[in-house]
Amino acid sequence: MDIERFVADCIAANRETDAQAAVNEVLARAVSEPAAVLAALGEPDKAGLNVLLSSPTLTIFAATWTPRMNLMPHNHLMWANIGIYTGREDNIFWKRTPAGIKACGANALRASDTAMMREDAVHSVTNPLQRFTGGIHIYGGDFFDTQRSQWNPETFEEEPSDGATIRDIFQRENERLNL
Repeated sequence: MDIERFVADCIAANRETDAQAAVNEVLARAVSEPAAVLAALGEPDKAGLNVLLSSPTLTIFAATWTPRMNLMPHNHLMWANIGIYTGREDNIFWKRTPAGIKACGANALRASDTAMMREDAVHSVTNPLQRFTGGIHIYGGDFFDTQRSQWNPETFEEEPSDGATIRDIFQRENERLNL
């Protein structure tokens, strides 16, 4: 996998009429060869976000999850595509109700799988495995400069979230594993 070519292909696909679907095709081709992605990005060894592109219209990063890592319900306020290249990522999807958020669906992504999420999606993430998980995450906007929401995992109360909040969560996970 040529990372620069992959990013360029995603940028070009993002100009298509149905940008999310076009970008997902590029992502699906890439993760269809997990060994090539691993060779290009390296074997995950800590929780983190390896940013490949950050722009006002597109953000691409490789997210790596520690064993048994959980991320509370959150939104993106932009479309999102996820492609797994090693491990597994389980998502619970949530919907807003008058009483707060309520679980409404789930999926489990393994190596070579992709998922597309709409702008209004709310989801939580779990790596259920005893090993690291790696995925390429692509967003139709500036992920790091967008004020989003997350929901407290115990009370389901809505709280502010942004790129810094998420990076702090990843840092705590690494500290949990003494990485």
